[in-house]
Amino acid sequence: MFQCPICEQNTSIPVGGASVLPQNLHLGFEVEVAGYMSKMVSNSEVCCGECVDGRNGLAVVFCCMCRQFLCKHCRDHHSSSRKLSKHKIVGLDQEGARQLHTTMKPRDHYCSQPNHEDNDWNFYCETCSLLVCPHCTILSHKSHSVKEISTVAKTHQMEMTGALEDAKEVVTKLTGAIDENKRMIEQVEISSRNAFLAINQAFEILQQTLEERKKTLLSELEAISLSKTTALTLQKEQFEKMVGDIGHYTDMASQILQTHTDHEIVALGGLIPTELQATLKRVQTISLTPNQHSNITVSVETDDLVRQLSKLGEIVAFIPSPSSSTWTSTSAAKVGTRYHVKVQSKTSKGEEYPHGGVEVKGEMRSKTHNGAVVYGEVEDHRDGTYTITLTPQTAGPHQLLITMDGQHVQNSPNDLDVRSKRDYHTLCNAQQVIQCNRPICVAIHDNGDIYVGSDDHCIYVFDQTGQLKNTIGSSGSGDGQFSHPCGISTKGDMLYVADTGNHRVQKLTSSGKFLHKFGQEGSGQGQFNWPRAVIIDSNNKLIVSDYCNHRIQIFNENGGWLLTIDGNGSGNHSFQSPWGLALDPQGNIHVAAHGSNTIKVFSKEGVYVRMYGDTIVPRGVAIDDEGYSLVSECWGDCLSIYDPEGNKIHTVGNLKNPWGTALDPRYGSVFIADYDANTVLKYCVHI
Repeated sequence: MFQCPICEQNTSIPVGGASVLPQNLHLGFEVEVAGYMSKMVSNSEVCCGECVDGRNGLAVVFCCMCRQFLCKHCRDHHSSSRKLSKHKIVGLDQEGARQLHTTMKPRDHYCSQPNHEDNDWNFYCETCSLLVCPHCTILSHKSHSVKEISTVAKTHQMEMTGALEDAKEVVTKLTGAIDENKRMIEQVEISSRNAFLAINQAFEILQQTLEERKKTLLSELEAISLSKTTALTLQKEQFEKMVGDIGHYTDMASQILQTHTDHEIVALGGLIPTELQATLKRVQTISLTPNQHSNITVSVETDDLVRQLSKLGEIVAFIPSPSSSTWTSTSAAKVGTRYHVKVQSKTSKGEEYPHGGVEVKGEMRSKTHNGAVVYGEVEDHRDGTYTITLTPQTAGPHQLLITMDGQHVQNSPNDLDVRSKRDYHTLCNAQQVIQCNRPICVAIHDNGDIYVGSDDHCIYVFDQTGQLKNTIGSSGSGDGQFSHPCGISTKGDMLYVADTGNHRVQKLTSSGKFLHKFGQEGSGQGQFNWPRAVIIDSNNKLIVSDYCNHRIQIFNENGGWLLTIDGNGSGNHSFQSPWGLALDPQGNIHVAAHGSNTIKVFSKEGVYVRMYGDTIVPRGVAIDDEGYSLVSECWGDCLSIYDPEGNKIHTVGNLKNPWGTALDPRYGSVFIADYDANTVLKYCVHI
């Protein structure tokens, strides 16, 4: 192992020895200069390199051009020679050595191969990574990749220039990171000081509160103790007075009995017993029990308080991890429409971070339009979640960038397609006509395939060009067979069919493999009488229009009954002969009430919301992600478009008994099953 003198990295000598290491001409020149300087400053004698065998004496100077030590004679020859007089001559001392390092230039690079000494290294062998002369290119490197030295040097210069620019950019970023670290260290110190002050302030308040409570309790104790003592003292003094009165009368009675005559006893005997008896009666009328008990207890439940105090406060030192934090959005991005993104901050362990205060940013950058950028407004909900609101101004491909403390969160950057708002007023002439016998209904698969239910008692599958790809089912009542399939719906790899004439719903794969069925003819719960449409919501609930029973039934994905919206009766809630169904962006159910000439809207719980449309026998209904409704009117031979408020904004006419209608969610194209025309029409909406 040895240390490279250029990059200072430890490296091993390769197989073949040091001779196979990359050439370093600059280092070779430095070594050459160092050798000359060493001789110049040493105290040893140096012979003249110009004289034959140094016969004219020792060297006294050094010629930087000839790279020769010169004696006095040769020096004089240099000075008198017209060709050599301009050579730089330096003395053999410290000053000469210093001048040598700044004056001496690298020599012309000649080939080191035998008999090639007069040939410059004008070429570079990329195969061997060696500088070579013209002779070498022919003799030793004939079949190798050889280029002129100027071309290779230019390439290396460009690479080094690029590397320098990259290094400059990286250093700038690192410098910024260092500054950010310094700022963060300062912020940590500030946060620490603030937290220290907050802790002290909190506990000072606690101490003050406890001290005030202590004073209050002691004051109450003192008042209670004084009250009890006063009452007992008064009672004691009353007892003492009674004892004194009784003693006084008993002493008088004893003295009279011992010392007085009968006459005196008779004279005084009536008074003393009367007073004594009166005193004794007063004793009998009062309680001799202390009027206060001695018990004074204090109730200070400290256990719960101590437990709470032991957990009081929280130091939040961990921070959310941007790479673990996530974002979601439930709406499509459209020009001029507010686009909301919810960000959930998480720790590095994937746990939800429950605090706010993190710097979250969001921007939407166009991949066209000169990279136009829209910056988002951020709302910090202080619970670890943030809402970013952006309003794109241009349509087309964009990048959504979401950062947390300057670092990207999961799935950021993310490609995002911003759409323009649809202009249904441009919906006039069909851009594509797909020939299909007696089409009843139409649905668009996620992959763009067009599924058409036909009165041929089957389902035709077309690709986007209108070419037939598959035919599913045949006439009959067996599994996978149909009778007038009036309603179809796709979700993922699943195909749901309202098998109208068989009074049931069938579930198949998108390729047509039978999986499940439910329902039979009748009016009971879970039974059908000519079901006309089936759709599936975001919770995989199946919604079926029960045509002749004048109701909507809702089932789980396996056909288990959940709810009935009954249209029988009167009032806003009533409807007749429901046909087409659709869901709006809020999840409300729109019912094409074929027998009521209107569209009724119900919540997913079956509560009446509103109605709209003055239609002539509506059959199909489809709703886009902005809430615009497209209703096919079979007797009106038209398609009516309503805005989200239910106002009719456009009509497409010249149809021939249109039945089902559908939207391609990817491009907004409109498809109509034009029954009597035996076609499926495709209209492209201008966006």
